[in-house]
Amino acid sequence: MIFSSFNNPVILLPVQTLNNTTGVAVIGVVIEQQEVFIIDLETAMQYNYKILLTLMGLEIGGAETHVVELAKGLKERGFTVIVASNGGVYVKELVNNGIKHYKVPLHNKIPHNVIKSYSLLKKIITREKIDLVHAHARIPAFICNILQKQLGFPYVTTAHWVFTTKWGLKYLTNWGQKTIAVSEDIKDYLIVNYGLPESRIYVTINGINPKTFSPDIDYSDVFEEFNLSRDNIHIVHVSRLSKDKSDVAFQLVNIAEELVSRIPNLDIVIVGDGNAFPRLRICADKVNEKLGRRVVVLTGGRTDINKFIAFSDLFIGISRAALEAMSASKPVILTGNEGYIGIFDDDKLKIAMNTNFTGRGMGMPDKDMLKQDIFKVLLEMDDTQKKALGAYGKSIIDKYYSIDRMVEDNIKVYMDKLKNN
Repeated sequence: MIFSSFNNPVILLPVQTLNNTTGVAVIGVVIEQQEVFIIDLETAMQYNYKILLTLMGLEIGGAETHVVELAKGLKERGFTVIVASNGGVYVKELVNNGIKHYKVPLHNKIPHNVIKSYSLLKKIITREKIDLVHAHARIPAFICNILQKQLGFPYVTTAHWVFTTKWGLKYLTNWGQKTIAVSEDIKDYLIVNYGLPESRIYVTINGINPKTFSPDIDYSDVFEEFNLSRDNIHIVHVSRLSKDKSDVAFQLVNIAEELVSRIPNLDIVIVGDGNAFPRLRICADKVNEKLGRRVVVLTGGRTDINKFIAFSDLFIGISRAALEAMSASKPVILTGNEGYIGIFDDDKLKIAMNTNFTGRGMGMPDKDMLKQDIFKVLLEMDDTQKKALGAYGKSIIDKYYSIDRMVEDNIKVYMDKLKNN
């Protein structure tokens, strides 16, 4: 069976024709009239599909890291990957991995930027002869949907979060010909709030690279940069510090005095940037002055998140950042603006997985609950218990959240759309 993209045909091989001793690297599965067909890595590399990934920007954030890892994984499997966004700290990583980036003002709804983004994306898609477009946020999806109707390219979106449907925004949102959701609760949200048929939605995961996020990473340079002591205990919190994602950062600053009263050698390291950062800086400076030493350390936006995770004794956060800490075998408290799950262990696995480790729909973050769980991990648990928590988190990453699975999930959806085009 043969299908084609804009540029190239791809042969789909029935399973029974493949010799399972040949070691074919399976990267896509398509079901056609109850027969299963396999796309192998050699075929994908031979026909060199061009994929355009669009997103708002490439500053610190879970969706941004997801796209960077996806782009690298696609390139490793023979795809030509191009990324369009308003730019940010992760552009350098893309370029260093041989992935082209176009700066397009997709970061807001200002009419001038929307019109400019439309024009630039149209030029990129036509000049680069893009085979498939994959949008990763509502503004890029809105613009790419208009272009898809004109140019007819295969079109996929990913839903990384739940968004408000107020003020008519529901009707300005387009979820593409196929939609990938990063958790089951986001899939349910798309069905209930946007009426998407279940058959159009594919659930994937936030894939984590275990080589990048490991307890064995050398972090000596950041210790020196921020003058941190190896004798201290370190809580690390990683988050985009925007007004709608910074509650936990402020809670940590607010309870710092109480934490230090029982853990005198404690450092609280907060990694991230955003429009709430200036106010957080003022609060942290006041607390540090009152305590007579720098307890709260604000690093600003970083791309070397793995180094901060590697030296943490306890990680506090949600979603992709929490998964990265689990990969590094760290005890994790799951809390963020979406809800509070608490200390991650086997009892919390189901709700954590169903909500992409965000706690959506759970009780909201509470500084007293957070303080209680911090004391439980750092003061009540012995080293064996803390190591067991870290080992359990690591086992979950190894079993369910591999970077390979995330990339291959996306390729399956791509191949299905390319086939049908």
